[in-house]
Amino acid sequence: MNGTVLRRPRRWLTWGATAAEVDATLPGDEFLADPDIVSTRAVTVDAPPEAVWPWLVQMGSGRGGAYTYDWIENLFGLDMHSADRILPQFQQLAGGDELPLGRNGPAMRVEILDPRRTLVFRSADGAWVWGFHLRRYGAGTRLISRNRISLAERPGPGRAAYRMVMEPGSLVMERRMLLGIKQRAERTS
Repeated sequence: MNGTVLRRPRRWLTWGATAAEVDATLPGDEFLADPDIVSTRAVTVDAPPEAVWPWLVQMGSGRGGAYTYDWIENLFGLDMHSADRILPQFQQLAGGDELPLGRNGPAMRVEILDPRRTLVFRSADGAWVWGFHLRRYGAGTRLISRNRISLAERPGPGRAAYRMVMEPGSLVMERRMLLGIKQRAERTS
């Protein structure tokens, strides 16, 4: 890891994930080889991967939302409106597609799209790689989210402050997202 390592409870960065999931090399990890922050969070969905996949591909600003706290996302101008149904107009996603992150955020480019298995985005500035991985788990699915983030643009005290706010804040939002996808996929399966 680059820079100063802050000691944080691993649960902030590994909520719901098994030790094997945290330690695994996942598709997309290679796009940001030496990140400052890595989070691996997961949830078990009582539905098959094909029931989870449509919720992932429609995610995004001005699309299906992020299934988090829309009001918080929209404080940052992200235009998130979490859908409660599959939106056919957002089911076609291809490698290379770029999805905006609000009006002023970096675009998120689809780097890996392996239907019903893996969806990986990389920010236009290359500082963030976000992957979603579906693994069959009995009759259900393990939904694993991996974030790899570089803080190279945040030197000194800004880096420490960013980590102190973003690590726990990302847990709150991502936990809600994973549970939101779980709820939707189980309901529609």
